[in-house]
Amino acid sequence: MGRRPESARSVAAPRFLLHRGLSFTRGRCQRQGRLSMVPAEPACEAPSSEDPLLAGAIRRRRARAGVPDAARHREKWRLALDMLDEVRGDWELPDLPVVADAGYGDATGFREGLTERGLTYAVAVKATTTAHPGDATLQRPPYSGQGRPPVSAYPHPHTTLRELARTAGQTATRTVTWRQGSKTTKRNPNAEMRSQFLALRVRPANRHIRRNADGSLPDCRLLVEWPPDSAEPTDYWLSTLPADTPLRELVRIAKIRWRVEHDYRELKDGLGLDHFEGRNYLGRHRHVTLASLAQAFCTMLRLDPKAPAPA
Repeated sequence: MGRRPESARSVAAPRFLLHRGLSFTRGRCQRQGRLSMVPAEPACEAPSSEDPLLAGAIRRRRARAGVPDAARHREKWRLALDMLDEVRGDWELPDLPVVADAGYGDATGFREGLTERGLTYAVAVKATTTAHPGDATLQRPPYSGQGRPPVSAYPHPHTTLRELARTAGQTATRTVTWRQGSKTTKRNPNAEMRSQFLALRVRPANRHIRRNADGSLPDCRLLVEWPPDSAEPTDYWLSTLPADTPLRELVRIAKIRWRVEHDYRELKDGLGLDHFEGRNYLGRHRHVTLASLAQAFCTMLRLDPKAPAPA
């Protein structure tokens, strides 16, 4: 088949994405409550009336695919918050720390939404995320007596998380083992998953962050992974877990997202989530539901000590 024109591809049937990277953690064991999120992402948004021909084509394609009129694009971090509200309200699950990749962690609205709901988190962010050091304080410049009085501000401009970690230096890191893996080597016969980490107090800074009543930026904990053979840090997380959380526990929670990635591969490859080739909104929802139920069944078998064989 030839390549479809861009105009045709832009109004294709609705797509669905498995939004990975969001999980809940509980206790010190590897069991955890998880969200397998498979929200709808309609690709057929009705354009403005400035292009009536394209708008009509999109409406017809949406009708053929059975896309409800109320279905519209919604950012994935908003979908995640909606799902958290659902599982906390309807499923009666306990409030657990939320772990997410940078696709969610870089969204200020997502982090603030978790805080508004009273949920702690350890979310990955980019090295270029801006912040002040945790001990930065507001200062009010002296008033000259002319014009509007100056407002309190931080005396130094914000910097990036990478620069804050570099300032602390690799000597501030500690070696942490967070779990046992499966690949053994001569240097690591027990397959221990370990690296070097440091934790700092920081105040994330951007124009979208809501400030405290006194005008200061909320502070949180920055977790940095800096392997001994690396010239600079490789991974960054922002966390609102209690300040007395031990570094090893903080690392364990931040790193537990591997479980989500494992489930995603099982759901997509082993259970056929991405095998659907239809173009029907309801059909895709049914396919996703059946694949999710199959994964839930496999998970229950794995957690059942009386199961005759591993799932």
